[in-house]
Amino acid sequence: MIKVIKVKNYDEVSDKAFEIMHDLVVSKPNAVLGLATGSSPVGLYQRMIKDHQENGTSYKDVITFNLDEYVGLEKSHPESYYLFMHRNLFDGLDVKEENIHIPSSEGDLTANCDSYNQALSQYQIDLQILGIGSNGHIGFNEPGTSFDSVTHIVDLKESTIKDNARFFDDDISKVPTKAITMGISNVMAAKQILLVASGANKANAIQATVMGVVTENVPASILQEHPNVIIIIDEAAGSSLVKEKK
Repeated sequence: MIKVIKVKNYDEVSDKAFEIMHDLVVSKPNAVLGLATGSSPVGLYQRMIKDHQENGTSYKDVITFNLDEYVGLEKSHPESYYLFMHRNLFDGLDVKEENIHIPSSEGDLTANCDSYNQALSQYQIDLQILGIGSNGHIGFNEPGTSFDSVTHIVDLKESTIKDNARFFDDDISKVPTKAITMGISNVMAAKQILLVASGANKANAIQATVMGVVTENVPASILQEHPNVIIIIDEAAGSSLVKEKK
């Protein structure tokens, strides 16, 4: 079941997302968090850091699993998701490094997928944070990905590469063409899913996710079959939901 919360702008999206995150961590200090990269959750992460520094909310017992990582980028690369997460969240919290799980794209990729699935099987994620691609992807599960998929290597669609070029000096040639990502079944195993989106470029994907048919052509549409999903969107991202039944 999907609950849609529509707010005015990105700041309000981040505020509302933080309320949900904060309530969980306070009530369950050893919560297992599924985390996402990209621009959508950055505001949430900023609020988590601010709250930790000003109010002392602790993350020392939290366990985290990230959705994905680019293939071909070393951890030290400025656009690696390993560095992104440390720069935008972990360095500002008291989370233990040994409790942080990020898929590795270095070495034997098949073995890395297997080990990540094994690690995930030992926990159930309490709250999975998601963004959404303009083509409806979640994690890096592109259109056509099986709903039964687990952590795997994916070839990124041209639309995804174009969307992410802004992080690589707007140079498409610098954007990795493959990624390692948690599969859709990994995502759906979470107790609760929180998807955040803002901007008109996400409107069609949000409309298809909430109101469209459930199809592997729109990976996020499977969220309709999860028992506890909250989608927080700003006015622009929700602009195609105006015909939703009241």
